[in-house]
Amino acid sequence: MEKKLFGTARINEKKHLEIGGCDTVELAAQYGSPLVVYDVALIKEMAQGFKKTFEQLEMSHNVVYASKAFTCKAIYQLLDKEGLHFDVVSDGELHTALAAGIDSSKIEFHGNNKTDFELEMAVSNNIGTIIVDNFHEIELLTSLLKKKQKTQRILLRVTPGVDAHTHDYILTGQEDSKFGFDVKSGQAAKALQLVMNAPEFDMAGIHCHIGSQIFDTAGFDMAAERMMAILLDWREQFDYTAAVLNLGGGFGVRYTSEDTPLKPQEYVARIASKVKEICKTAVYPLPEVWIEPGRSIVGEAGTSLYTVGSRKEVADVRTFVAVDGGMGDNIRPALYQAKYTAYLASDMTAPDTEVVTIVGKYCESGDKLIEDIALPDTAAGDILAMTTTGAYGYSMASNYNRTQKPAVVFVEDGKSQLVVKRETLDDLLRFDLDY
Repeated sequence: MEKKLFGTARINEKKHLEIGGCDTVELAAQYGSPLVVYDVALIKEMAQGFKKTFEQLEMSHNVVYASKAFTCKAIYQLLDKEGLHFDVVSDGELHTALAAGIDSSKIEFHGNNKTDFELEMAVSNNIGTIIVDNFHEIELLTSLLKKKQKTQRILLRVTPGVDAHTHDYILTGQEDSKFGFDVKSGQAAKALQLVMNAPEFDMAGIHCHIGSQIFDTAGFDMAAERMMAILLDWREQFDYTAAVLNLGGGFGVRYTSEDTPLKPQEYVARIASKVKEICKTAVYPLPEVWIEPGRSIVGEAGTSLYTVGSRKEVADVRTFVAVDGGMGDNIRPALYQAKYTAYLASDMTAPDTEVVTIVGKYCESGDKLIEDIALPDTAAGDILAMTTTGAYGYSMASNYNRTQKPAVVFVEDGKSQLVVKRETLDDLLRFDLDY
């Protein structure tokens, strides 16, 4: 297998996989496995790829980290130093961001069913922006803001009829979505009128999200065109001019050699160019452009280390190689057949000699991490490195089969830092009560 490594990853003199100047075999020995290792330098590079391009284009902007991809205090603190803002979708994510010391004005709150408690928490903590998703939320927020005698900056999430999933751009696809106000039916225009007539709201602009794992700019071109068409229509109908245009996220990452994402700079340059072009033609004040990268900032920076255990060979059928993790720390392959690449971190120069299926330790037949991958011969105790696990791995981890969630370390310049402790057996009992 051709070894296409990410960021600072390299093969060191011991023939081991090294990330951030740290030997991954030694990391597994020090911190145990499964272990999620984040390349801090690559996280910084990806974050600045988005932010600096806007700055070079002298365009008012906001790069908002979609923290559902990976949430912990350390990632908030790291990206805060890089000048990013933050998107949260629950009271738990908001609590973590605040506990990390994030200025609440830098936080935006998403979600299609925000609870009374979550809205109260957001407003009480003077959150910067709430992305309003539906009419029920408008009612809840109006009542809450009146009670507190406060105003709140908001964006309306709309579904502009652009769906971008793996190059398939379907003009009406997004209308069938649980998120946002539908444009075609008139829901979005009605919502605009409601919030414009309510003094409790500072109606700053609109938001959309067109999909995930987008590998070119065509979908964002279409989204910008549709969103600006909405704003031009609203200017004519309601005399409304937006200060903010939020085009969401969905920027792709490379899981396997079949994935060909663009660099952050290329996405930003195209988005900025398209918005500027439309605004100039329509004589519309250039809004502040927001984007919400999550996976594209942390996905490729994450590598999961596993220890090889048992092996099962079925002649003329399949060879199973089991590791000490699986669907509990990465549900994506079982949930929607996500594809990954893995290497034998213990000997990165060994030739591939067999095709195997990497499986986990969980009591489910579907607990497969990678099917039919070419690898060198493996033995119990070897360290396997599964790449691009930085997004939606740890954040979707569970305690299924009463297993402990893994530890997370940041590595940079030859140093490793534990940022999330491995759960203990006693941690699994912390909410249990005796009968």
